Amino acid sequence: MSAPCSIPVPLLNRDIWSLRNAGDQSAGGKPLGVLDGIPFAIKDNFSTKNIETTCASQMLKGYIPPYNATVVQRLLDQGAVLMGKTNLDEFAMGSGSTDSIFGPVKNPWSYSKQFREKRKACCPDSNESSDWVITGGSSGGSAASVSAGTCYVALGSDTGGSTRNPACHCGIVGLKPTYGLVSRHGLIPLVNSMDVPGILARCVDDAATVLGVIAGHDPQDATTIQDHILPFTLPDVIDLSKLCVGIPKEYHAPGLSSEILSIWTKAADMMEKAGAKVVEVSMPHTRYSIVCYHVLCTAEVASNMARFDGLEYGHRADIKDSTEAMYSATRRGGFNDVVRGRILSGNFFLLKQNYEKYFLKAQKVRRLIADDFVNAFKSGVDILLTPTTLGDAAPYLDFIQEDNRTRSAQEDVFTQCANMAGVPAITVPAGLSSRGLPLGLQFIGQAFCEQQLLSVAKWFEKQTNFCPLVLHKTHDNGHIDKRQSKSAFSL
Repeated sequence: MSAPCSIPVPLLNRDIWSLRNAGDQSAGGKPLGVLDGIPFAIKDNFSTKNIETTCASQMLKGYIPPYNATVVQRLLDQGAVLMGKTNLDEFAMGSGSTDSIFGPVKNPWSYSKQFREKRKACCPDSNESSDWVITGGSSGGSAASVSAGTCYVALGSDTGGSTRNPACHCGIVGLKPTYGLVSRHGLIPLVNSMDVPGILARCVDDAATVLGVIAGHDPQDATTIQDHILPFTLPDVIDLSKLCVGIPKEYHAPGLSSEILSIWTKAADMMEKAGAKVVEVSMPHTRYSIVCYHVLCTAEVASNMARFDGLEYGHRADIKDSTEAMYSATRRGGFNDVVRGRILSGNFFLLKQNYEKYFLKAQKVRRLIADDFVNAFKSGVDILLTPTTLGDAAPYLDFIQEDNRTRSAQEDVFTQCANMAGVPAITVPAGLSSRGLPLGLQFIGQAFCEQQLLSVAKWFEKQTNFCPLVLHKTHDNGHIDKRQSKSAFSL
C-alpha cells in the first residue's frame, strides 16, 4: 500500500500525565481520567459554555451558549483540554469546508513534502499560495487540526459523511458511531434523524478510547441507547479467520478513480489472504440513496433552520418596519446562499401537495436502504468494505467551479447510506495517490458492534502502515523546514 513507516502510538501506551502540571485541573495531582492533559478540538457546531459557537454563520456570530454539549462535557470531565473550536461549512452544509464566514479550510497535505515534490515535478510554475487542496467537509477544520498535529483528537458531526470525508482527505481516522450510541445534546442540529457526533484521530486505538468516554445514555437525549456502555480496548492480535467481508457491487460508482479501485481491490485481497472470507453482496437501493438523502436532508433543514428568526439569539437585522420584514431581512443576511437554497428546497418538499410525492416516498426508500444493510448482515457478512471518496482531495480552485449541491452529491456518494441506516462506519488511511495525497477506505459494521468494527479497522491500519504528514515549508531565507507531524500521543 504505502512505504513502511511508524504507526501512530495510541494514547493508552504513553505516559501522558507530564503534559499537565499537577494541580492545574487534577485534584491533588491525580489524573481526572483517561484523557487527562490531552488537547482536543471541537467543531464549531457543538455548544461550548461561555465560548462563542457560530456554526461558521453570520446568523450565530456572537452567540455564547450557557452550557456544554454532552460530548464536550464528558471529555472535560475526563481531563481533556479544549484547545479551540474548528471551522466548517456553514451549519455543516457542504462537503469541502469552503462555505464559511471565516473562509475555506486548507488541507495540511497541501504543504506536505509528499505533495509538494510531486506537484513541483509536474507543474514547476505552480503558485503555492493558491495551489492548495480542500480538506473535505463539513468537519474540515477538525480533520485539519488533527492531521497537522495542532491537537490530538477532535470531534466533528457526521450527517452524510462529514467526519469520514475530511478524515479520508487529511490522512487520519474518522469514526461515525451507531446512531443513538453518542448523545446529540448540544450539537446544533442539521438533520436530527441522521446527525451523529464523529471522532477524528490519528489512529484507531485513539478513536476507540475517545468513543469509550463519550458513548452511552444521556437523559438530555431521548434517542440515546438506554444500556450502560463499558469502555473497551482493542486486541493487538486480531484473527480474521472467522470474519466475512462483504464487497457491495453497487459501490463501483461512476467517477471512481482507478487509484481508489486499486487499493480497494488490494485491501480485499489482503484480508482474504489473512483468512477472511470475502464475498460480493448486492445493495440494490444504493443508487437511489443520494436523491433520497437530498430530499430528507433539506426537509429537516427547513424545519431546524426555522428557529433562527432574529428574536431570541444570534443575528438580527436592524429593520423596524414590521416583524415580517425583520424576519426576512434577518434570514437573508444571516444565511448564505447554500443554507437558503436548502431551506427553499426543503419547504418545497414539505408542501401539502408535495408531501406524499417527495418526503413520504423518500422515507419509504430510506427504509429499503436500511433493509439492504440488514439483509447483507443477515446473509453472514460481518463487515462491509467500501471506498470513502471517489478520489483524493480536489484542488480548491477546481472544487469551487461546481455548486455546493453537485459537490455534496459527488463527495457523499459512499458515506450517506450509513447515516440513513444508522449503522457505524470508519475510514482508515490506505495509501497515497500519484499526487502524494491521502486515500482511504471505509469499513461499515452492524449497529452497536463498534468493537468488532474498530478491531478490523485496527488490523487494516497495521497492514497499510500509512506514512504520516511531513510538512514542507520554505522560509524567507530559502531554508527548507521539513517537519513530521508525529503521532497524536507521542511525546
